[in-house]
Amino acid sequence: MPIHINLLAEAQAAEDLRRRDPVKRATFLGLALVVLMLFWGVMGQINLSLANQRLVGVNTAIEAHNKEYTNVVAQLNQISVAKFKIASLQKLQSARFLQGNLLNALQHITVSGVQLTRMRVEQKYLETPGTDPKMGPDGVSPGTPGKSRETIVLFLEARDNSPNPGDQVNNFKQAIAEQPYFKAMLDKTNSVELVGLPSPQTGPDGKQFATFTVVCHFPEHIR
Repeated sequence: MPIHINLLAEAQAAEDLRRRDPVKRATFLGLALVVLMLFWGVMGQINLSLANQRLVGVNTAIEAHNKEYTNVVAQLNQISVAKFKIASLQKLQSARFLQGNLLNALQHITVSGVQLTRMRVEQKYLETPGTDPKMGPDGVSPGTPGKSRETIVLFLEARDNSPNPGDQVNNFKQAIAEQPYFKAMLDKTNSVELVGLPSPQTGPDGKQFATFTVVCHFPEHIR
């Protein structure tokens, strides 16, 4: 039987050992990992770029909505202020002091021998500023209404021409206090007062008369 001798056996064994070299396999594995990391990094950059684009779009939409919200809030605030002022004006108009009603009541006061010579109304107002409604995180917060303390005093200067000047002064005061308008409108305590004493005088015709002043106090009102 012939004997086969492989003269390349040693070279083949060396080549096989080289192919199975762990260093080479580690090198290939390292290269594969590097390629994988590069691929993961590229995909991460792509995803980050897409996320940034979406973020820019969302921020743009939010900014647009914020502008719309700010405009709506400003308009709501203006509407609330306008409604508040209209309501205040209506309240003031409904409770204002009317001179016509006063004059109509005075013409129904008649006392024999007494002549009304002058009427003066003194109105004083002490104002306290209010605050406008404001838009807060929980909606529109109501403002504080402005206040005005109203004080009204009526001065009536009259002349008593009765036979005994001065006797009709109290009757004139009583007539004012019992007149329906003044009875409803004047203060309930010390509503009609006499200022000083009647002043006796003599007219050009030689007749005597007495002048006097009656003060009528209206109650204070907070408007």
